[in-house]
Amino acid sequence: MNAQVIELKNVSLRLGDGASSVHVLKGVSLTVERGHSTAIVGPSGSGKSTLLMVMAGLEKIDSGEVWIAGERIDQLSEDAVASFRGRSVGIVFQSFHLIPNMTALENVAVPLELAGHPDAFAVAERELALVGLKDRVTHYPGELSGGEQQRVAIARALAPQPAIIIADEPTGNLDQTTGRTIADLLFSTAAERGTTLVLVTHDPALAARCDRQVTMRSGRIEEPLAETAGGA
Repeated sequence: MNAQVIELKNVSLRLGDGASSVHVLKGVSLTVERGHSTAIVGPSGSGKSTLLMVMAGLEKIDSGEVWIAGERIDQLSEDAVASFRGRSVGIVFQSFHLIPNMTALENVAVPLELAGHPDAFAVAERELALVGLKDRVTHYPGELSGGEQQRVAIARALAPQPAIIIADEPTGNLDQTTGRTIADLLFSTAAERGTTLVLVTHDPALAARCDRQVTMRSGRIEEPLAETAGGA
């Protein structure tokens, strides 16, 4: 099995049209090893979140190659990418992105149902219990704290047993104590399952917990894959 679960080859991407077009990614090449945690850091506007969206197949590149879990996703149709993402990539956003009129259980189960999972609600209930929300499954997002909402989002991302978890500022909307708890949960669960974790963060302490850090500046990788002493 290939040790590289993510491989980007000379990826370029422009957003916008005409004079307002912005060259967001400029020939980015990056590999991420299976089961490792990687932090993508750098100033605002450097292309970090866009790079995550490319890895998730949520942004179409202009040129280059995007290989995720052995599949070249930049050549797939939109439907095929969506199906692949549902199986192989879990996403955790800063702002949770929960559906407000669905319970915690439904928020985790519905994506599984849409993917054709036969035991969607049983799996969702188990995942919510594993993130400490066994007694909150019938609550709606508006009835949950920020930390609890992020736990639901993590359960939703982990439920399909993806090869990769992508997290964009996963603690950015949380207070320091809650953020630390959510980070502990994310790292420990990924380690237990052997899941590859790639996250964008402005928090140096969170980045230092990763096996590697990648610095982006002006759409390019400035310091490729420097080893850190911390690890998860």
